Amino acid sequence: MEINLKKRESTAIINSLLAGVVPRTGVQHITVGRTKEIDAALKCLDDVKAGHSLMRFWIGEFGSGKSFMLYLLNILARKQKFVTASVDFSPEKRLYANDRKAVAVYSSLMDNLAINTKPEGGALLTLLEKWIEQVVLETAQAHQIPFAEIRDEKNAGLVKQNIMNTVNKITDINAFDFGVVILKYYEGYMSKDDVLCKNALKWLKGEYTTRVEARRDLGVRTIINDRNYYEMLKNFTIFFTYIGYSGFMINFDEALSLYKITHSPTREKNYEKILSIYNDCFQGKIGHLLINIAGANEFLEDRRRGLYSLEAIRTRLEGNKYETQEARDFAQPVIKLLPLTHDEIFVLLQKLKTVFDFHYGVESAVDDNDIKSFMDSIYNKPGADEFLTPRDVIKEFLSILSILRQNPHLDKERLFRANSLEIMKELGIELGIEEY
Repeated sequence: MEINLKKRESTAIINSLLAGVVPRTGVQHITVGRTKEIDAALKCLDDVKAGHSLMRFWIGEFGSGKSFMLYLLNILARKQKFVTASVDFSPEKRLYANDRKAVAVYSSLMDNLAINTKPEGGALLTLLEKWIEQVVLETAQAHQIPFAEIRDEKNAGLVKQNIMNTVNKITDINAFDFGVVILKYYEGYMSKDDVLCKNALKWLKGEYTTRVEARRDLGVRTIINDRNYYEMLKNFTIFFTYIGYSGFMINFDEALSLYKITHSPTREKNYEKILSIYNDCFQGKIGHLLINIAGANEFLEDRRRGLYSLEAIRTRLEGNKYETQEARDFAQPVIKLLPLTHDEIFVLLQKLKTVFDFHYGVESAVDDNDIKSFMDSIYNKPGADEFLTPRDVIKEFLSILSILRQNPHLDKERLFRANSLEIMKELGIELGIEEY
């Protein structure tokens, strides 16, 4: 089995999975058993590219691959020229709050903006400068000014006016201040004033805590806060499409953190914010926006604390009653991620073995029979089908490969056919994870 991947991708895959987390890059090389889900995601991207907006909920048990799907969606979206951003909900990051926990979500999204040439995030600067160059070129063409002269001080007024006119066309909320901040960034960009550029980025990322400070630094009257951050996300969606991108995809993971909010009015306010965004997307109030939310079953279905505790959300999200495991409906807002089958896990482990060998430049003395022995051993334990997750299986399999690579004299059959971690303890072996 051959996989066409890069060394940085194999490094991310091996080190991340050994640490029990989803790799940020390269997940497409180890994807198995999600063909229909991927087809549904591609259909969503096509619809959003055409001007629609959608919200999808990726729901499943712990370890069912929710985070994995979101990372895969990022890769698929960026290949189709989407701007993407992801954030995990936490006690300090929510959709609704009065103590900057909501704007913290916005700031994280701005930090994590990614495009195909900057997949790791931090693309805000690139996007702004690309747009400025586009406006400068349009100004030169509109006024028949040679491109070599358009940056002269005498033409700065024309460029600034064009920036404000463009911002007014593509924004709805806080358009004036948004335009002023963009102008300040342009001034800093042209004059190489790093402080002015930094202050403009600080405002755009929602990092100002008081209007007094923002007015002193930039001359604006408002700041991005818990109340208006979503409107700014909509502004950026329009902005991204205006400069030539297909749309904006936002991923929210770890939605169980919202479910765990103990103060019921605050929890309900967060759910109401989800409902408001959902309505925006499906009523056509915003275009070119795709929002994915990943969470466990109880986050969605618990009628006391979950999304279904709000009747308005439940009636919108309840599944197709005619759906079965054999006949799935992937066009509905909620997509349930079913556990991988044993055959799919087998293929996954084959792929991981190939990635592992590529990463370390070795040919592991592990064949398909060894993988089958490992799976027989691990899945025949009491309670394995109920409690064992793909994450557990992957981590243990890679742990064995790591031990065998560093200790080739060990009996691989004993490791694969018994509880490998217990055997390692018996042998007094400490698992070493090498980083590159």
